[in-house]
Amino acid sequence: MLLTRSIKDPRLNAVISITRVVSSSDLRSARVYISVMGNQETKQAALAGIQSAASFLRRELRNRINMKHTPFLSYELDTSLDEADQLLRLMNRVKPDEPEAEPREPEASNFEISGGA
Repeated sequence: MLLTRSIKDPRLNAVISITRVVSSSDLRSARVYISVMGNQETKQAALAGIQSAASFLRRELRNRINMKHTPFLSYELDTSLDEADQLLRLMNRVKPDEPEAEPREPEASNFEISGGA
């Protein structure tokens, strides 16, 4: 919501989601992964727009959280959704050469089991 309401950058008109945040152990820095709907050009433009607004976003974060140090934020595109989609497409293309054989029933043997009596 902060992006759409406060930052008037046309590069940020795409649908942008924060998918993951990885912070350092001392909480002084964090890597923010974003997912952007659209083609590669749209994704790169959105990333550039967020990076250009990084100091504004850090200042807004400082005003909203109560921490001794406000973390320095770096932004990266999250490619995990694209990679998962590509993997699913590959899995759908792979087909077995032969249809799976149905499980076979054990065949009756020539042995007779006799009860003792």
